[in-house]
Amino acid sequence: MKILMVGDVVGRTGRYFFMEQTPELRQAKKIDVVVVNGENAAHGKGLTPSIFSDLIKGGADVVTSGNHIWDNPKVLEIIDTEPFLLRPANYPEDTPGRGFCIFPVGRKKIGVINLSGRTFMQPQLDDPFRLTEKILKLMRKDCDAILVDFHAEATSEKLAFANYFDGQVTAVVGTHTHVQTADEKILPKGTAYITDLGMVGAQNSILGMTVEPVIKRFLTGRPSKFEVAEGAAVYCAVLIDIDDKKNKPTKIERILLKENSSR
Repeated sequence: MKILMVGDVVGRTGRYFFMEQTPELRQAKKIDVVVVNGENAAHGKGLTPSIFSDLIKGGADVVTSGNHIWDNPKVLEIIDTEPFLLRPANYPEDTPGRGFCIFPVGRKKIGVINLSGRTFMQPQLDDPFRLTEKILKLMRKDCDAILVDFHAEATSEKLAFANYFDGQVTAVVGTHTHVQTADEKILPKGTAYITDLGMVGAQNSILGMTVEPVIKRFLTGRPSKFEVAEGAAVYCAVLIDIDDKKNKPTKIERILLKENSSR
């Protein structure tokens, strides 16, 4: 079985490139499941029903998110009804939506858990370590593989989480920073890992946003309005190969696609 986990999709540029490249990747690499982080897909912040539908039509099976999931209130129209749209599980219990799901693929069942880190992150949510222990007690007996999207800022927190659950989950991938790291590996007890998937968005940007307003904020210390960048896009992801008999990852491959022509 092959699983593609895709970094944060940023705005229209990212959506279009995701929808263009994902079907081709699925066919070329014979991919069984696609998990993508969509929290920045609606003009850089949040998600709407129509954009969620675009991601699904474009090849996504499960859409995860993070701290920006609530930035567009239209997400509340679907957060309770779409079984494969996730928000971080460590929000308070009465928060709309769900933090984990089980996606069926033929005779296999793939568990996906979405979590938020706490170091340098707002808001401060429940302990993702202890919560994951509880979730695994519910999911482990029903799932052939369990994937974790750990949406966090600090590399140390992502590494600590992955090593703590090494051998207990199939993969831990980091999201949130929009910068793809080059540390993909299989950890000693068998969990596939990368610190950050990166993003799907404009190449000539600052984390998917136009450059000038971001520089202005750093230079002046005053607020400036950010806009989603356009132009040639980048597509960041990892492809994880899983042994069908042992249900263990055998390989994790970093994917970095760059569009040549400008929009």
